[in-house]
Amino acid sequence: MPSTTGTPATTPATARVIVVGAGPTGLLLAGDLATAGVPVTLVEKRPHQISNLSRAFVLHARTLEQLDARDLADGLESVGRRLQRLTLFGRLGIDLDALPSRFNHVLVLPQYEVEEALERRAVKAGVDFRHETEVTGLTQDADGVTVTVRGPDGGHESLRAAYAVGADGMHSRVRKAIGLPFPGRSVIRSVVLADVRLAQQPETLLTVNAVRDAFAFVAPFGDGYYRVIGWRRDREVSDRAPLDLDEVREITRRALGRDFGMHDARWMSRFHSDERQAPAYRVGRVFLAGDAAHVHTPAGGQGMNTGLQDAANLGWKLAQVVTGHAPEALLDTYQAERHPVGKAVLRSSGGIIRLAMARRPWTRALRAALATVLDTVAPARRRAAGQITGIGYRYAAPHGSHRLVGARVPDVRLAGGGRLYEALRGGRFVLIAPRPYEVGRDRAGRLTAARWASARRTAVLVRPDGYVAWAADSADPAAVEAALAAHVG
Repeated sequence: MPSTTGTPATTPATARVIVVGAGPTGLLLAGDLATAGVPVTLVEKRPHQISNLSRAFVLHARTLEQLDARDLADGLESVGRRLQRLTLFGRLGIDLDALPSRFNHVLVLPQYEVEEALERRAVKAGVDFRHETEVTGLTQDADGVTVTVRGPDGGHESLRAAYAVGADGMHSRVRKAIGLPFPGRSVIRSVVLADVRLAQQPETLLTVNAVRDAFAFVAPFGDGYYRVIGWRRDREVSDRAPLDLDEVREITRRALGRDFGMHDARWMSRFHSDERQAPAYRVGRVFLAGDAAHVHTPAGGQGMNTGLQDAANLGWKLAQVVTGHAPEALLDTYQAERHPVGKAVLRSSGGIIRLAMARRPWTRALRAALATVLDTVAPARRRAAGQITGIGYRYAAPHGSHRLVGARVPDVRLAGGGRLYEALRGGRFVLIAPRPYEVGRDRAGRLTAARWASARRTAVLVRPDGYVAWAADSADPAAVEAALAAHVG
């Protein structure tokens, strides 16, 4: 694939968006914008090569719903492996069979599979890729953003756009350029990571456990290799300290009771796990998403998922504003909606890892009590499952809104046999009403009208990211038209 698909030179800069970072978050966002007709330049400092050295291994239900709205979920489900119970440590786990989603499971597959699917979509949509291109500066004014980059030949170039998004990871150049701090701290130091073959296959698809002084995680790549991640309390050294397979074996034996006969490591490394969050996800015309906005421990597998959901929230809003169908104030809702979610993920993943590493008797007793509660109290189990899988979040609604506004909409059946998340494809709003509505030419391609498959009388306008924008228990045509004018434009 060529590194640049090409954006027409005649496109005005005020209609473009620059996305920095071609990881999952940046790829989904760029693909969404290009699908909506917004010219996108995607800047990535790495060569064009999908790496198999990524740390993420699971897709949760809400992320799979978002990928379903982009016609990608079924393809990923065919190459991944389903897990019906999410084990956090020891006997603390959550059964997902009753999850109110088409995807009532965790999908286990390496991050690079997700990136490959998202890249194919972005290429098809016409994203202008700039690989081996590094951001060296960024300025903004009332009319747009100028991003200075150094290309593969060492030459500098200034790119101009209406907006820019930093999806360039924990050490984000974009975040530093706009002067945002990244407060937080390192929670776990000297985590070891190795890709190995195993002489004995683990009994479970994901193997994870923690004891007082160590934890370990083992997951399959699907190509005969396994990713092993581990940590021991008495071996916190620099990320640059040498690592050999004997150390990985020892940590795994401590946490899991055996090392599965691991051998033939093709890659080993150390890293540290931080908890950090930017105080703002927007500064003027520049936005942050994914690890550039928030990082947290790997507990619960929420990192990549949270970033993808950031992108799903921001993409349609930028498209509406850039194409002139919504006022710029819509972009403020990205911060209002996603920053609290990022904060909640920091709390939940941090709580899991702290309980996993509990040393004091009272914290170990708390861990045992929590396991009992999740096993026996259904509301607590549903809440925990909703938070970790992402389907339990809803966005704050304006005062006086209908009770459904801001809520996630499940994949409901529509009259004629279709599904909501099929209707959302293409970045469309979906109006679900009890009576037919004819979409005018001015909204064609941005709005799909559907009817309930049931006798329900509520009218609901679903945003492109699957949340309720507007609803009414009994809406007359004038009320529906006013809602469409306000939200769809």
